[in-house]
Amino acid sequence: MSQGHDFQRVLVTGGAGFLGSHLCERLLNEGYEVLCLDNFYTGSKANIAHLLQNPFFEVLNHDIVQPLFLHVSQIFNLACPASPIHYQRDAVHTINTSVNGAVNMLGLARRTGAKILQASTSEVYGDPEVHPQPESYWGHVNPNGLRACYDEGKRCAEALFFSYQRQHDVLIKIARIFNTYGPRMHPDDGRVVSNFIVQALRGEPITIYGDGSQTRSFCYVDDLIEGFMRLMATQDEFYGPVNLGNPGEFTILELAEMVIELTGSRSRLVFHELPSDDPKQRKPDITMAKAELDWEPKVCLHDGLLKTIEYFDKRISNPIPFNRDMAA
Repeated sequence: MSQGHDFQRVLVTGGAGFLGSHLCERLLNEGYEVLCLDNFYTGSKANIAHLLQNPFFEVLNHDIVQPLFLHVSQIFNLACPASPIHYQRDAVHTINTSVNGAVNMLGLARRTGAKILQASTSEVYGDPEVHPQPESYWGHVNPNGLRACYDEGKRCAEALFFSYQRQHDVLIKIARIFNTYGPRMHPDDGRVVSNFIVQALRGEPITIYGDGSQTRSFCYVDDLIEGFMRLMATQDEFYGPVNLGNPGEFTILELAEMVIELTGSRSRLVFHELPSDDPKQRKPDITMAKAELDWEPKVCLHDGLLKTIEYFDKRISNPIPFNRDMAA
């Protein structure tokens, strides 16, 4: 167990999700006691099965839209569906998770004196008119569109975090996450990396929305988790928000071609209409992360895709039951 910090109990909401499970694992490796909270709406017990025998790991089935009373020293608030397919399935609950969930977690932090990190998103920039996107950019978001339940929910959560800091002196950190990928992504979450890899491995047509010229920047999960850890360890006076993402920019068509090459697939490309309010460009300006966290991504897209392909290849060969069947 690491002796580099006082022993602390850390709450990770959304801890059984893609990012949350990696964060729980990292925290345990660092010597923390970890309470993983999840309602298993999109999270899966399969993501944390390898952690269950650890005596310093505990799982609580709970929805953060309901108040929570316990004692912790740090909170990582990751709970919220993050892919359009999932967050649009129940838009009202998505907003509740971002807004009322934030109120409940901030209330917990205020009562216990815990430091709290909010997993915000690059979606707060909407379909940006500034490229790349610095933290000072206020965004270009449609408040009434299909994506608004997530985009505006996260924007409101950021406002709540800063209001609690100013009004109640709660110690906050805010990370704006750009497209992140890696093992334990849900194969049917509709996100572009998982979609392309699963379709390529199955030999199915690869679905591209629009003409494929829109761009994204893809950050491997290990790099993002390192960013979380460094942000939480910054001086109390630094709150963020801070962009965490890989500034390498690729078109969707370039990503599809790379996945086909790395999988050796014979899948063909098919094109469909671009969804409403889908951003045309997405690239983080990580100047602040470099300066304040001494952080920048280390894993290139090629290497990260190879690790992700290996994971999905094994998962497709040995299917895991859908998370709701495992949440009892």
